[in-house]
Amino acid sequence: MSLRKACRAVGISDSVYRYKPDAHRDDPVILKLQEAVERYPAYGFSKLFKILRRWGHSWNYKRVYRLYLNKRRRSKKRLPSRHPEPLAIPATANHCWSMDFMSDSLFCGRCFRTFNLVDDFNREALAIEIDLNLPAPRFIRVLERAVAWRGYPKKLRMDNGPEFISAALAEWAEEYGIQLEFIQPGTPTQDSYVERFNRTYREYVCVQGIE
Repeated sequence: MSLRKACRAVGISDSVYRYKPDAHRDDPVILKLQEAVERYPAYGFSKLFKILRRWGHSWNYKRVYRLYLNKRRRSKKRLPSRHPEPLAIPATANHCWSMDFMSDSLFCGRCFRTFNLVDDFNREALAIEIDLNLPAPRFIRVLERAVAWRGYPKKLRMDNGPEFISAALAEWAEEYGIQLEFIQPGTPTQDSYVERFNRTYREYVCVQGIE
């Protein structure tokens, strides 16, 4: 019996019999999707899909979503393990900037925040922004003001605060090729330069200013 007659006998087409699935067809999509997830751990699928489109990939939405559901581990939302480079004095300025938030209260009891930006090369204070509220778009404008007269840094070192893991900062850094380096949770010593500046600023500026 010929192959065509055998296929008709069992009720399938000969094209179905000859079909050989490509087991590695989705590998490029999976690799890029995992890269986006590792780079932006706080993002959901919608933002990750936009990231892939911004990277120049035109894969179908349903295809990427299917792979996302299969590969994404469904667990309690946590930050991934951070492995920042050891803290060291950079050889040049604008190699790495450190930034952090401070909180304090006025005599009347009202709280305020300060955003501090320091160049690790010589611990120069590049910017200090003070207000009752400092969301991500606000301190990004502060970064842009510092960049206007200082130039772009190669990377930014910071903790895992909600403003720093925001989509707004990630998109801004990606647009200008700036690496975001997060310290490990609960280890402020990995961000010692700006932490030391915070102490000096609190003792000699905030306290004396309030007095």
